Amino acid sequence: MGGSNDYHTLVADSSHRDPPGGEPGADFVRTAVRDDLASGRFDRVQTRWPPEPSGYPNIGHAKAALLNADVAGEFDGSCTLRFDDTNPERESVEYVEAFRDDMAWLGITWQQVRFASDYFGRLFEFAERLVQAGDAYVCSLTADQVREYRGAPTRPGRPSPDRDRSPDENLQLLRRMREGEFPDGSYTLRARIDMASPNLNLRDPVMYRIRHAEHHRTGGEWCIYPSYDWAHGQSDSIEGVTHSLCSLEFENNRPLYDWFLQHLESELQSRQIEFNHLYIAHATFGKRVVRALIEKGVVRGWDDPRLLTIRGLRRRGYTAAAIRGFVRSVGVTKTRVLIDPAQLEYYLREELNRTAQRRMAVLDPLRVVITNYPQGRTEQVTAENNPEDETAGSHELPFSGELYIEADDFMEDPPRKFFRLALGREVRLKHAYYITCDEVVKDTDGRVVELRCSYDPESRGGGTADGRKVKGTLHWVSAPHAVDAEVRLYDHLFSREDMVSLPEGTTAADYVNPDSETVLSTCKIEPALAGVADGTTYQFLRKGYFVADPDGSVDRPVFNRAVGLRDSWAKQQAAAPPG
Repeated sequence: MGGSNDYHTLVADSSHRDPPGGEPGADFVRTAVRDDLASGRFDRVQTRWPPEPSGYPNIGHAKAALLNADVAGEFDGSCTLRFDDTNPERESVEYVEAFRDDMAWLGITWQQVRFASDYFGRLFEFAERLVQAGDAYVCSLTADQVREYRGAPTRPGRPSPDRDRSPDENLQLLRRMREGEFPDGSYTLRARIDMASPNLNLRDPVMYRIRHAEHHRTGGEWCIYPSYDWAHGQSDSIEGVTHSLCSLEFENNRPLYDWFLQHLESELQSRQIEFNHLYIAHATFGKRVVRALIEKGVVRGWDDPRLLTIRGLRRRGYTAAAIRGFVRSVGVTKTRVLIDPAQLEYYLREELNRTAQRRMAVLDPLRVVITNYPQGRTEQVTAENNPEDETAGSHELPFSGELYIEADDFMEDPPRKFFRLALGREVRLKHAYYITCDEVVKDTDGRVVELRCSYDPESRGGGTADGRKVKGTLHWVSAPHAVDAEVRLYDHLFSREDMVSLPEGTTAADYVNPDSETVLSTCKIEPALAGVADGTTYQFLRKGYFVADPDGSVDRPVFNRAVGLRDSWAKQQAAAPPG
């Protein structure tokens, strides 16, 4: 992958402000497809998305999957989910099911689901044909020797000592490989192309390697497995794929795929079109990297809310519509772009502002006693569920003479523009009354532990008999009715912005942000939040959007902050110069 000079931070135009789930726009991929139909190169459109089931899918996978599905849908074509299951040592049914489940959750429908392993028999037959034609040979060089013999971009490679072995001998060795006569690594099958080619991919690439490993679908039927480069184009041709949409790192592989199809005289030769990967600042998408972080205990698992896996995003509170809106907004280009994560947050915030019900939760509680409130009395006040949604209705919220407010909503010596609670100052309690702070109670260490206030019984709902107004409005929770909860606040997993090109000698673990997760264990929430189902998202007034986590229980819920209320990305775009 490219170094840091290959990236620039995206400055989005107004089209990126489309609401979540907006329609995809025009780009060079769709232009190419349209041209192919107009010229008669193809009379239909068929795409496929070929993930490797060696981990859980991430938001980068979502971009590629949606592009393939969207293009097929826009041209009345079809799209196949085809798993690239050519590496049995890293793949499993668990990962296959994770991909199928997460893509279904995103709302993607496939016309069929296939596996590269469906074609193992035909791929082997194709390989035999190339061997018989003198276009492939069995090589005894080790993996390290193959790399050495291939040379460098500025230096031609050297031919394998086995390159001129006869087709009959090669065919016999290949079949013996297939029968399991040789140990792992003893032989490979290589295409016989051009060891002097400036394109390293054409310097006799490996087609098959020996792996005595159980496959999650074929079991022990095979002990040699095709490389991705060998399986890719032939699988496309077998399925009738017209447009093979690949990420940019496969651009230099395209001549190899074309070479295979031409030498096999394949009836259908797909058109490969490359597009940019999705890169987001302060994040990593590499499955090996994520697996290492899990093994080191840096993150809890593939569904850790700090990861940009689909499972992690779901647990964080992201919706399918928000993810679809975001990945479509970043567009399809040939340029490697490092996306500001605030753009992803924008799409979630826009949706949750419309859909999430409002509730009150105090994350850092400070007790308030209303001294003139009738002792033992409890009343119900009406709280709006969502003022953005006329159909959302309202719910009843208990109010009493003992409350919790946020500790930072009080200051003993406030600055001039601090409009919240202070000694002798009056504020409004959301949905309830005006209160005035009369006394501050401290512990032996001088810390504020309680505020004693008085309330205006005529100010219920925010109005007063004399029409006076206050500038500060606070959220609160009734102390006798409050439910204990744990709240987890999340920040970027990595302190480094560009996690693709790391300095030599460092790993992702060296850049883990120690403040990427903050656990608040003494939070107080209103009773309506107790026992909510996992995955239910709310706006906690003045604090952001939070989702119920499966770690919680009825007695002690756990909530993850999905996104804050502040939209820094929208402000960046508003401040950006035109053009």
